[in-house]
Amino acid sequence: MILTVTPNPSLDRTYEVPLLERGAVLRAATDRLDPGGKGVNVSRAVAAAGVRTAAVLPLGGPTGTLLAALLAAEAVDVTAVSITGQTRSNVSIVEPDGTLTKVNAPGPVLTGAESALLLDTVRTCGDNPDWIAACGSLPPGLPSHWYADAVARARATGARVALDASGPALAEALCARPDLVKPNADELAEAVGRPLRTLGDVAAASEELRSRGAGAVLATLGADGQLLVSADGIFHGTAPVTAVRSSAGVGDAALAGFLVAGGSGPAALASALAHGAAAVRLPGSAMPTPAELRPEAVRITPRPPLDRHLTEPAAPAVPGGRTPVRWEPPAPPVEPVGPVGPVGPTGPIEPTAV
Repeated sequence: MILTVTPNPSLDRTYEVPLLERGAVLRAATDRLDPGGKGVNVSRAVAAAGVRTAAVLPLGGPTGTLLAALLAAEAVDVTAVSITGQTRSNVSIVEPDGTLTKVNAPGPVLTGAESALLLDTVRTCGDNPDWIAACGSLPPGLPSHWYADAVARARATGARVALDASGPALAEALCARPDLVKPNADELAEAVGRPLRTLGDVAAASEELRSRGAGAVLATLGADGQLLVSADGIFHGTAPVTAVRSSAGVGDAALAGFLVAGGSGPAALASALAHGAAAVRLPGSAMPTPAELRPEAVRITPRPPLDRHLTEPAAPAVPGGRTPVRWEPPAPPVEPVGPVGPVGPTGPIEPTAV
């Protein structure tokens, strides 16, 4: 069983438009309403995979009531912490080429009592989960160390803990030693304070997070695939995508795929890639079912070429226009432990050049 914790859930309204024009009245070709929030999406993808999941989240007002009903319809067990504020609503606008423009509300202000109850629920909820995934932004009222407290309480249950956060919340939570962190390229660049231009940059930044407390790092890199850095070595993977319909929730689907496949090693990376590639082809933040996965298209490379340049380089935000910290070239590649030809969920994964 996989338990998720989403401190700032949402209802996500997605509009598909022919062209996004500022100042114009736009007519949507389609619109849909989905449960939202990173951890919520992880639970939705886990449930779609046929694995039991429960979602812990603060809910308030009519929006919260509707969110709970939508999750129940997707076979997600909901443990709600009642709050006085109203659960937020977000808006996504998607263009035909898959370009996503997203407006996220800040979320309700949680009181000290509501925050404490949410933390306590992390410790007491769930039927001996294999993984607890704490994901997403923090709403107003929660301090940046909230995830550090949540990870510590989750680890105390005996479950393995995954974290998908960014900024100070990620930095402060590393000391609680999550078993896995899942940053995207921009979040990883922000965490280490330097630009990422090559796979070697990503690997070195991931190793830095491991030195600060993370057990493993699953870095989602958009068109550049995903990189897994753990005690077993460095693995890079790709999954071809011919057409992008929506990028909303793709990283969440990838994390879910990683966890349902065991949460470690190249086989889990292959599952993460298959789930992420499938989510890109779906509308809104719909999560893929097993029938929509294409695991045969996934390619995993042990000992990847670390000098390979990213097609989508990342750089940390630099408040006040300060120059980013200069970074020296990465250390030599780390030799992975284990077989060169890992076995994925549907059979052998042939190593391939990327």
